[in-house]
Amino acid sequence: MTAEPQRIRTEKLRWHSRRALLELDLVLQRFWQRQPDILGEGQAAQLERLLALEDHDLWDLLSGRRASTDPALRDMVARLRQPAGN
Repeated sequence: MTAEPQRIRTEKLRWHSRRALLELDLVLQRFWQRQPDILGEGQAAQLERLLALEDHDLWDLLSGRRASTDPALRDMVARLRQPAGN
């Protein structure tokens, strides 16, 4: 994928990161503050899959109440859970 379509995809993901659950909003805002302008293809696909989840299901993953069986999603969950400054 060329840089322009990937940039557009990243911006759409950034927009879809706005959630009704405050805790999710805070985690996702922190993630976007640490990220480069454009996510790579694999990272974007992983984040897209996570953002397709209902808020409470996504929060269960991010809070550690539940673990994903998909290694790629576990990697993205770990990235989302990183504290600020890492």
